[in-house]
Amino acid sequence: MSADTAAPPAAPAAPAPAVLGRPLRVLAWLSFLAEVLIIGTGGAVRLTGSGLGCSEWPLCTPESIVPTQDLGIHGFIEFGNRTMTGVVGLLALAVLVLTLLRLGARRQLAVVGWFALGGLVAAGAVYAIANAFGAPAFVLAVTTALLACVAAAYVTVRAVRARRELVTLAWLVVIGVVAQGLVGGITVLTGLNPFIVGFHYTSSVVLVCVTAAYLVRAYAVAGPRERAVPLWFAVVTHVTTLVLAVTIAFGVLTTGNGPHSGDADVIRTGFDATVLAHVHAWPGYVLLALVLVLAVAAWMRRLSPRRWLAAVLVVIAVQVAVGVVQARNGLPELLVGIHMVLAALSAAAFTVVVLRLKRPVAAPAE
Repeated sequence: MSADTAAPPAAPAAPAPAVLGRPLRVLAWLSFLAEVLIIGTGGAVRLTGSGLGCSEWPLCTPESIVPTQDLGIHGFIEFGNRTMTGVVGLLALAVLVLTLLRLGARRQLAVVGWFALGGLVAAGAVYAIANAFGAPAFVLAVTTALLACVAAAYVTVRAVRARRELVTLAWLVVIGVVAQGLVGGITVLTGLNPFIVGFHYTSSVVLVCVTAAYLVRAYAVAGPRERAVPLWFAVVTHVTTLVLAVTIAFGVLTTGNGPHSGDADVIRTGFDATVLAHVHAWPGYVLLALVLVLAVAAWMRRLSPRRWLAAVLVVIAVQVAVGVVQARNGLPELLVGIHMVLAALSAAAFTVVVLRLKRPVAAPAE
């Protein structure tokens, strides 16, 4: 039997590295949960028609950063989602800082501080100049801060030697949150353009997957890794990843042309939402079949991702059921919101499956 048709022998389980510590793992879990929660609050904004509850960005109104009473419930729902962005950002920053501290990269932490200071000064200067010339000052200022984050990430990741993948993942979340703040502002300024709204949601799903990947690697042993499953299983898993991405993409496109535009005055035109709902369902059924095949094979051969594949199978089966029910009942808001959150959770769980395709290389026997 060849190596490509049989799984390599199971390696003994190794303990999680103590260097990361419980506080960092707690923060990483909180960061993951916050990324999921902000999808829920973002969905609430859209499904309650509160997308323009705050008419301005970054201010809520031309005169106030917080919603005023005359904006009603829509203003508070929209502002609540904006507030969650701050929570998500603080947690992402805390994970990055504690990661660097736990890895003994204090010099790189100082570099982050200098880049943060320089980025704030540069963003302030850009804001003042752009405002003087009537340009979109806050958009340009946030873009400047985003570029400072990318530069700091590049310098830091190159300098760190131990657990570089954790530093990279932590930086991706920080950069992603800053970018999401920019995209959220553009969403408001463009009057809830459906393609930008869809990109905003898709980016949030990606951040959920990145925080999930951080958690997996935080519990894993450092060092080289080797394939822990047959080659055909790995190939089918990666194909399933592509099908999952296509399913989510068509779901976003379908929602973008459905009745939940985010504001009563925003009319979505373009593709036929009824046709798209069927097109969205086709890769969904293929996804369910592929995950079922993978789950059965994993349990039969006792492969490492089997429990997570079982979890993915349950989530996707529920997703299919929710999708069918909501389509037959006029897309009720609650079910659409559940569908959005479950899509993110299924993507996160499948991220774990992909990362479980490999295991740490066993130490050679002495």
